[in-house]
Amino acid sequence: MNEVKIRIAVAADAGSIVNISRETFYNAYAAFNTQANMENFIHNYFSVETIKEELNEEKTVYLIAENSNSIAGYAKLKDKSLPPVSLNNNNVIEVARIYASVNKINSGVGSMLMNECMAIAAKKKRHYIWLGVWEQNIKAVRFYERFGFKKFGTHIFMLGDDAQTDWLLAKEIISSN
Repeated sequence: MNEVKIRIAVAADAGSIVNISRETFYNAYAAFNTQANMENFIHNYFSVETIKEELNEEKTVYLIAENSNSIAGYAKLKDKSLPPVSLNNNNVIEVARIYASVNKINSGVGSMLMNECMAIAAKKKRHYIWLGVWEQNIKAVRFYERFGFKKFGTHIFMLGDDAQTDWLLAKEIISSN
């Protein structure tokens, strides 16, 4: 694989982020959900307008993994975003999304993005980095566990009219002791 560089996303990246989001989300979840629920979610969360708004949010950062002038993946961080179940610490940062282009899965792009997410969490002196992952997405769960994330709770994620259980995973970055 060509050299991958991680950078902060800009407004001009919104269309590429939307394309990767739609492709990745659809490939990962379409077989388990109704077409109506998939289309509703994709329409509501993966539009250029929505992504541009999020790019302008002070506490949201999109990281772009880029190689050969094309986007191979991205991560979305939300600083000080509290999980629905307490970690007994409010000094947290959330990995709200980490997606690799379908043709870049298992290429190391996801690992590079996760390493950068953890570096940002450490730089911001966050005690925990956390995320939610669908309990049936075993491949993703194993990926996060390789980075030291551990389950601390669950919550219901609504995909359209389907209630799905997400595992909440966290990793301690800076000891709160």
